[in-house]
Amino acid sequence: MTREEKDTLISDLAERLTQNEVVYLADVADLDAESAGKLRRLCFQRDVQLQVVKNTLLRKAMERVEGKDFGELTEVLKGNTGIMIAEAGNTPAKLIKEFRKKSKKPILKGAYVEESIYIGDNHLEALANLKSKNELIGDVILLLQSPAKNVVGSLQSGGNTLSGLVKALQERAS
Repeated sequence: MTREEKDTLISDLAERLTQNEVVYLADVADLDAESAGKLRRLCFQRDVQLQVVKNTLLRKAMERVEGKDFGELTEVLKGNTGIMIAEAGNTPAKLIKEFRKKSKKPILKGAYVEESIYIGDNHLEALANLKSKNELIGDVILLLQSPAKNVVGSLQSGGNTLSGLVKALQERAS
């Protein structure tokens, strides 16, 4: 690979890292061709971009990104590394968990999820349980709707009682 090709690849990686808030680094070594194909298909189905990268090129791309601190993630760049990029913070973690039911790999090396850094496979469960932005918005809407529904329900059920009470008071006054 020439210097120009490497520089282009580093620039492309840096741009992808800049544009995305969810970046997972996984060890995908020792996957045979069939397993690697299955992993790629699963990633495609879940809208997760998977790319196997050279560690030095990825490290240089991380250094070029302004405004994001990948900190300790550069330390896990050893061996075979696959970079997984997704919209939702929990999608790659769920994908890895599902794939590992049939295989020992991929193993989570680290993740950058909206300014938080997770190092090691022991964080996989926590990352899988993260709620996506849409799930959080749905929870907030549900919480906001609950009290409003209670008030409306109370007013509707008590409507007959209130009108009856008002009529009774009017009749007494007459």
